[in-house]
Amino acid sequence: MKKIICLCLILILGVEKVSAQKDTIYIEAQLSTDRKIIDINQKIVYFNTSEKDLQTIKLLNWVSAYKKKHTSLVYRKLEDRNTDLHFAKSDQLGKVLYAKITGTDHQEIPVNSTLDENLFLPLDKPLHPGQSITLQLQYQVQLPDKKFTGYGTSDKNTALKYFFIIPDRFDPDNTSKRNYHDIEESVSFNTFWNVKFTLPKDYFIESNLKQIQTNSFKGYLDSDPEFLISQDKIQSIKTNVDGEDIEIKLGYNISPQEKQNLEFYLPLHLKFIKEKIGILPKNLFISEKFRNKEKFFASNDIAFWRFRFKLFTDAEKADLDYFGIITKKVLDERIITDKQNNHWFKNGIKSYFEIQYLKKFYNNTKLLGTLPEAKIFGIKPLKLFHASELNILDRYGLAYQYIMAQNLDQKIDEKYTVLSNFNDMAISSFEMGSLFNYSADKIGYKKFDALLSNFITSHTDQEVNPRDFIKKITEEDQSSNYLNSFLDQKNRVNFKLKRFRKKGDSLHINIQKNVIAAIPVKLETQNGKDKEKEYWIDTDENEKTKTFTIPAEDIYKITLNNNYIFPENNYRDNYLYAKGLFSNSKKIKLKLIKDIPNPEFNEIYLSPRVRFTNTYDKFLFGVNIKNQSFFDQKFLYSITPMYSSGTGKMAGSGAVSYSFLPAESIIRSLTFGVSGSYFHYDFDLAYRKASIFSTLSFRKKPRSTVSRGVSFSYNYLEKDLSPIMVANNDYDRYNLWGLGYGYTDNQMIHEKSLSVSTQMMKDFNKVTAEGFYRWEFAPKQKLSLRLFAGLFIRNDTRNNIFNYGISRVSNYSFSYNLLGESATGGILSQQFILADGGFKSFIPGSVNRWITSMNVDSSVWKIFHVYADAGIYKNNNKPTQFIWDSGIKVRLIPDFLEIYFPVQSSLGFEPGFKDYGKRIRYTLILNLGSVINAARRGWY
Repeated sequence: MKKIICLCLILILGVEKVSAQKDTIYIEAQLSTDRKIIDINQKIVYFNTSEKDLQTIKLLNWVSAYKKKHTSLVYRKLEDRNTDLHFAKSDQLGKVLYAKITGTDHQEIPVNSTLDENLFLPLDKPLHPGQSITLQLQYQVQLPDKKFTGYGTSDKNTALKYFFIIPDRFDPDNTSKRNYHDIEESVSFNTFWNVKFTLPKDYFIESNLKQIQTNSFKGYLDSDPEFLISQDKIQSIKTNVDGEDIEIKLGYNISPQEKQNLEFYLPLHLKFIKEKIGILPKNLFISEKFRNKEKFFASNDIAFWRFRFKLFTDAEKADLDYFGIITKKVLDERIITDKQNNHWFKNGIKSYFEIQYLKKFYNNTKLLGTLPEAKIFGIKPLKLFHASELNILDRYGLAYQYIMAQNLDQKIDEKYTVLSNFNDMAISSFEMGSLFNYSADKIGYKKFDALLSNFITSHTDQEVNPRDFIKKITEEDQSSNYLNSFLDQKNRVNFKLKRFRKKGDSLHINIQKNVIAAIPVKLETQNGKDKEKEYWIDTDENEKTKTFTIPAEDIYKITLNNNYIFPENNYRDNYLYAKGLFSNSKKIKLKLIKDIPNPEFNEIYLSPRVRFTNTYDKFLFGVNIKNQSFFDQKFLYSITPMYSSGTGKMAGSGAVSYSFLPAESIIRSLTFGVSGSYFHYDFDLAYRKASIFSTLSFRKKPRSTVSRGVSFSYNYLEKDLSPIMVANNDYDRYNLWGLGYGYTDNQMIHEKSLSVSTQMMKDFNKVTAEGFYRWEFAPKQKLSLRLFAGLFIRNDTRNNIFNYGISRVSNYSFSYNLLGESATGGILSQQFILADGGFKSFIPGSVNRWITSMNVDSSVWKIFHVYADAGIYKNNNKPTQFIWDSGIKVRLIPDFLEIYFPVQSSLGFEPGFKDYGKRIRYTLILNLGSVINAARRGWY
């Protein structure tokens, strides 16, 4: 009995000692009547939890991230194509207006007057391990506009998070700087909070802390405190899970129908999660920002013109959205991790739980929901797509496959702040969740869930090292040892069904992998009666080939890692047929429309094409034959035979290319290819072009807007000539060699590009350089500057076809999309291409020696711009010429359809010319790829 009493005393003392080591923060905060200023009196009891003496204390003052002047938050928002904070007015920004900090001895501690995001407070004497110091703080904060990050003040309410000055629990040594990036990372954990607010009249406040009385909150948190201040009472849903009362508070308004749906689904969600991890928090607070970040991706309705298509019912959407939201919120409350370095753990667990939930309740639900059933003019067009057959569970493997195919994926263990927005989902969440699910499938879901639950419980109120959990999985199943290497480098594992041999009543299946690591693979067979069998195969380390024997049993199809359950480099070699014409091979499928690829087939896309190319071929009718789906592929071919309505003859083009995509290299892609085309450049005059090309793209950081590349090309061109051209000794065939380097930085505010190239043939050699800069000086108001320089190192040409253009370009390589290649008059000749000199006025002539020019363009009002061009050029045996022009530009569709109205130029006052209508220019670019690239910026 005495031993038991002693043990209890030891445990109690131990608990008291641990409790005493927890930081305590007392706050009295008074919010101004306009909710823009908050006055704070604060006390921090800070413990040295490190193993060495501290000479300084580091506090985080993250409201200074909103100061606008070159902070990490401003740059991150620009990376996400958001300029709101950059252009914010002074009263919309957040900052500390006044601060005073005193220590235990009541001596004032000097504070940097600029009050940066990290405050390093010097101590008079060292703070030993386990000792504490009490800090008294008085400061005044100007709250930022809520629209920047979802935290701050708005007309409707005030959301507070990350605005109080607090210690950084993730840096016990107090040596490194840590900046606010708006990524919902932990700042403090295992801290006791006591917070009291004084609010304007008729305002209510809610928090993830326990409310002890009106406007007062107290309690321990393993996450950061959040407060929502509003004139409306916060909506909440109270539920009971296995006899435990749980309250979910919502920091936003919901409709009665949505509340009814949540009252039904939230208990199911919480019970499902509890079965996985054990204990649930008593209270959950979900902010509007958190909901938008964590809800189910791609479940929203699709609006197109006047049509609106629902993918899922309102009830299903609430179920899908809130399962992910609730799961992530519970994990945030139960697991303490450094998001910067270990983001993949909670993100991966969330996706793993989603996969399990979808398997249980949505196993046969389609990825596009009910959209494939939508009718247009009585037919269901989406039924033609393989995408309509995909299950909702396939989204995890497809997202990874999509970004990996472009070689823009990142390793799982990459620091969170450098993950692209798409990789946050596809890699940190989906790929890691798939790997967790794969391991759970291998060792058994009950064992995996028990390992996870025990791991979380044993680290209550402690920061966890997720690699310790990986170690637990490996101890349970040695074949899961590959997980560590997957964290540290890009995954490029590929399993391949090489072939099978039937011997007696058995099938001997040859499986290959492209790595030496021992990674398990799941093999499935299907017989004529659709009966399926599963086999787990443990591959050997240092051996890339494995032969596995199974009973034949009338098997007709063999599959590896079906339904994208493992994040592979290539799924197209995971299928074999054991019977029929395609035995030991894959079937071929012809398709009419570009689609998400079906890896079970060799797909060939036959797409009808109708397009207007120029005034000579007019409309072209034909069919495009290619293997390119919505996902990028290394080997591509595209052949497009077409009928020219303008000439009554055949025309067309074709290309074949192959790309090398090294996972870990300074090179992102290296592409080699050949192409050919046959079209008309004048009435009854055709050209033939054959090319060999190579492009090298250097690796870019996925969040970076910078791209760099080198290109090489050889072009053989042959043209039909008219009798006049023959008499003028025009070129009917020539060879062009080209080499160039390009640099682009498509960042917001300051967009830049630079290209340098050389081109040669037997009669000339020229060097060209072009620089471009565009500055957004106000919201949607831009100033552009282009510099161009061209020099003929050698020019022995017979005519001016290869000359630099002043106001028109010579399309001798047929690389510009000109509607009237040889037009000298009429509307087609007024098309403008920004190349060479770039002058908008019709200044006659071309340049056969050298030219430099500058093109300036600036916003004035809405779609109206002004432009000016100036340049100097030199022709052989002629004096140097200075030219200029100016005018007004109307941007009907920016960068795609723009109209130029010349005003004043070297030619004079152009509106006074009788033929002024013929001097108006226009830009028309019909390039859907450019639109897509512009839309996806900020995602990857």
